[in-house]
Order: sequence, then structure tokens, then C-alpha cells
Amino acid sequence: MNEFVVVIPARYASTRLPGKPLRLINGKTMLEHVWQRGRESGAQDVVIATDDERIAQAAEAFGATVCMTGTQHRSGTERIAEVADVLDWDEQMIVVNLQGDEPAMSPQLINECASLLADGNADLSTLASPLASQEDFENPNVVKVVCDNDGMAMYFSRATIPFPRSEEQGRNARDAALHHHGIYAYRCGMLRQLVSAEASLLELAEQLEQLRALSLGMRIRVGRPSVRPGRGVDTEADLELAAAELRALSSQ
Repeated sequence: MNEFVVVIPARYASTRLPGKPLRLINGKTMLEHVWQRGRESGAQDVVIATDDERIAQAAEAFGATVCMTGTQHRSGTERIAEVADVLDWDEQMIVVNLQGDEPAMSPQLINECASLLADGNADLSTLASPLASQEDFENPNVVKVVCDNDGMAMYFSRATIPFPRSEEQGRNARDAALHHHGIYAYRCGMLRQLVSAEASLLELAEQLEQLRALSLGMRIRVGRPSVRPGRGVDTEADLELAAAELRALSSQ
């Protein structure tokens, strides 16, 4: 497998869960759990990218490499692009964007996402699983992706895609879509092109930054993970669920 690095973008502000990266789960900050998942993968380095001194101090205390970034970034992708420039990473370096609120992300899935770029036929890669329920299919907070026969993304949406023309086609529609997981890998050259481009109308409408890549004609390979990723954390209730998932993982 090609060499790759992991960057964890982490910001303190969160509308639903203020100070989210530093919230405790089973006695450790959520950020430390995420960093450990990165360290357990095949990454040659794991970097925490933040603009907040509180996060930087906490990360350095548990031994992480920290890159301080600007406060102007609108997304984790933009923050990661600054890290790539500060650390002068080569255009061909593969970078995995590991979300700072995914403490139960399996290290194997980090490796799988990075490996999807190995053949050079895609510009970005990500992971997506079969939809677990009809409720998820209809839930705008569950991002769906539809792919071509080669596993390349055709479109991402919060809507129910594809739309079933009849009740009997409902199952076919749900089976054609996948539940997108928020982990990405990119080569630095493509990452820099992506953040230098203006947001597309599709991105603005759906508030999904991966639609900018599709609008630019970039190819996004979508892999099906070998295990379903753990739960992301957005609320107090999610913290309890993530704690249970981590306990289950540690007992395996």
C-alpha cells in the first residue's frame, strides 16, 4: 500500500456540543480516541490541525503532533490543505481526512480509504455502506451517494436518491444508494486544487463539499468498508453511545 498520512481537523466551536474535541469518553478526550485510531492505522504520521490553543495543549499533552492553522477556514478540508502547505508535502502524498468526532472509526477503514487511491484512477476516495433502514434513506442528515458500475461517485445528496417512481420500486431505490461516511483520502495536488476552487451551486444547495469535487470533474472512488464505521458524535446522547462502542471495541 502507498504511504499516507492522517490529518485530524479539530475546532473548539460546535453549535450542538461546545468544546466537542475535549469532551471525555471513557476517561479520555474524544480527540485522543480519534488520534489513537489514526496511530493504529498504517499511517506514517498523524497530525492534529487546529486554530485553538486549548485543543493544541491537550493534544500535545497526550503526545500528538500539532499544526496550528488559521481561523479563516470554512471546512476541515481547507484546514488540511494549510497543513499540507506548512509541512511542504509532495503533490503525490496521500492524506486521509479523519474527522475529529469519529472516535470509534476502525483503523482498518483508514487504511482501506487510503488504499483506494493506489491505482491512480481516482482523485479522491471515501467509504459508504448499504443503508441500514428506510428511515435512514429518508433522513436528510444521512448523506446518500450513488455510484457508477466502476464504484465512482455520480452524486451525493441529503435527499432520497434515486427517487422511487412507485412503491414497488422503493426497495430498488434504497438498494441503489449507499450511506456515505465522512472519511476522505486525497493526493495533495488534488487537495490544493479543490480548496482553491469556488464552491459550486450544488455544494451551496446541499451543503456538501464533495459536490465541489464532482463539479470540477474530479473522480471520487467509493469503497464499501469491511466493517461498518462507529458512530460520529454530535450530541450528548452520542457521547454515551460512542462510549459503549469503544468499550465493545476494546473487549474484542
